[in-house]
Amino acid sequence: MTTREATKFDVKKLAVLFDDYRMFYEKKSDLKAAEHFLLERILNDESEIFVAEIGDELVGFVQLYPIFSSTQMKKLWLLNDLFVDKNYRGQGISVLLIEESKKLCRKTDACGLILETAKTNDIGNRLYLKTGFSRDVEHNYYLWENSFVSTKSPNQ
Repeated sequence: MTTREATKFDVKKLAVLFDDYRMFYEKKSDLKAAEHFLLERILNDESEIFVAEIGDELVGFVQLYPIFSSTQMKKLWLLNDLFVDKNYRGQGISVLLIEESKKLCRKTDACGLILETAKTNDIGNRLYLKTGFSRDVEHNYYLWENSFVSTKSPNQ
């Protein structure tokens, strides 16, 4: 198994994983929109995506978005998406993808990685602690959602 940066040539296969990831979070399947979304991120250099592959099959991915810490005056990476195909879980693939994320952080001289996951995500919560993340108990996180955002996919 290897890990590497995703390219535009991976989008068709990557979109299948991305669509499964979204359905895990109870979103409707939309493979065409997934392809479009991923291709835009790659072509516009808006995120970093690493894939895990076995042979010519993509079995997992991690997607990170650059943000900035004003207090540290440095780049900070948001580990937004991490997913491994259910047939390949328990083989350390998530750990390898997180290690790729840490390498990106070091390479870009970023001050760190941040992420959020549900309190009920027992597997994820154990994984993040196991890979060196610490749980922030000092800060509250808030969310405001724009109720006027279109729910239509870009291809409709």
